[in-house]
Amino acid sequence: MIAQELRLDPIQVRKDLTITGIVGKPKRGYPVVALMAAIEHFLGWDEMQQAVLIGAGNLGTALAGYQKFQYHGLNICAAFDTDPAKIGTEIHGVPVFSLETVDVYIKNCRAKIAILTVPSSQAQGVADKIVAAGISAIWNFSNIKLRVPANVSVQREDLSSGYAMLCVKMNRRNPCGDCLHSGQDDGCGGCEAYTE
Repeated sequence: MIAQELRLDPIQVRKDLTITGIVGKPKRGYPVVALMAAIEHFLGWDEMQQAVLIGAGNLGTALAGYQKFQYHGLNICAAFDTDPAKIGTEIHGVPVFSLETVDVYIKNCRAKIAILTVPSSQAQGVADKIVAAGISAIWNFSNIKLRVPANVSVQREDLSSGYAMLCVKMNRRNPCGDCLHSGQDDGCGGCEAYTE
């Protein structure tokens, strides 16, 4: 069923699930509750991870407001910014502190994850500071590749690449670009012209 839903080969799904430690039964599959627990444990979602948000602008505010992180073991315990108008406020219940105090706060709350949403020009300097304070994983939303020690994990989210992929998928489904439909000619002539 998982393979069908994801349009994958069932053998590949079984191989992928074996890394979680769960064992399925031939022709019966996997016990759902046990499978979910095994996946959550493999991902580390069965233990709450404390995270700090660096950058309380538009993107940082949106991420702070995403309630489902809690269901996946991620708690944003504090946000940091350099804007005096934001310091001392809250975004979606998350307190915003001065970036100057980030090192003390990271040590006190035992945060291991930082979500980085600062401008690219500041990203490396901030990364250096939070790594020195004890951060061991950075979720990087800036558009630069961070240079960090080998013991620090970085996941870079390049929104431009995601948008580029969306454009490619959209153009493959609608190659003429003249009409907004999926294969049904609305009389615009664009699809006919493209296929001729």
